[in-house]
Amino acid sequence: MSALPPRERPGRRRRGPLPAVAALLLAALVFALGVAVGQAVEEGPRPGETQTLVRTLPPADLAPPPETVTVTVSGP
Repeated sequence: MSALPPRERPGRRRRGPLPAVAALLLAALVFALGVAVGQAVEEGPRPGETQTLVRTLPPADLAPPPETVTVTVSGP
């Protein structure tokens, strides 16, 4: 039995937790984007459905008529 530590393979280094954390954050971001796109597609209008738009128009300013004329006609 040897008291020497096992020899590590050349070219392999120990990495900290940063790559694993970055991978988890990337996976969470991709998941959130997928959920957002799915909801947008689901809430979109379906082909052939009637779409109603409601708009409120401001009242137009009308100038008063320039002159009022009263015509009285007598019978024949």
